Parts: sequence; C-alpha cells; structure tokens
Amino acid sequence: MRKLVAGKLHGIHVTESNLNYHGSITLDPDHCEEAGILPMEFVEIWNKNSGARISTYVILGERGSRCCILNGAAARTCQPGDQIIICNSVYLDERQITSLKPKVLTFDENNHIRDRLSYSVSVGVDGKYTFEILDHAHTALSIPLMVSGA
Repeated sequence: MRKLVAGKLHGIHVTESNLNYHGSITLDPDHCEEAGILPMEFVEIWNKNSGARISTYVILGERGSRCCILNGAAARTCQPGDQIIICNSVYLDERQITSLKPKVLTFDENNHIRDRLSYSVSVGVDGKYTFEILDHAHTALSIPLMVSGA
C-alpha cells in the first residue's frame, strides 16, 4: 500500500487562530466536500509563509463562510492571513494509481475558489508513468520542470 494525495486545498488563507479551542482545523464544508475531505479526517497542513508542517483533524464550520481556523496547538503554527496547503491522503495498492483523480482547489485572498484542478496518472505501453495536472475542462496544464536560469 502506498500513501497518495487524495485531495488538496492549495493556498487557502487562515482566517483565524484559536489557541483556546481543543484542537483541529475548522473548514467550510463546501470546500471540504468539493476536495473530498471528510469531517474528522486527518490532514497535513503546510504553511507557505513559515514552512511549518503539522497534522490535525478537520471539523466543519459554517457552510459558505470560507473559514480556515487553526485551533489549539495548531494555532501556534499559523497566523491569520497565512497561506496554507491542506492535503488529505489515501492508502492504495500501486496498481490502483490510475483510478485515483485527486481534486485540487486553489484560492484567492478571500478564500473564494479560483481554480478547480485534478491530478491524473496513467501508464504508457512501455509501463512508465505519466503525470498530468488537468483544469476543470480536463485540459492538461504545464508542469514546472525546472527553475529558469538554473
């Protein structure tokens, strides 16, 4: 079994940090449902501002609120306004990788969904993997391969 990306909220902004609540991250149910993130599911959180990486579980906030609230100890790792990445995962047999189509949402500064993307892996006739990032129309997007000038 391999641990693989199942869904991702990429670049969502922290709306609040609540040190006195007993743990978790509070998210808008609309965002969770669209990305395939379940209530009480453990997620990894990566802070784009500070580089902090944590793991906690999801609780659902008010629908339509676009909230992203770090609670308890997690509140020490992220401040309101920080951009974070929230990722859930699934364990699959490697042979099932082509059936996995993780949904990735990207956000603007007000936590409105900007892009709806998905990841896709296929296996060529040579047995080698190919990877694509697809937009909402299932058009392949370019993948950064190297930093310019490197």
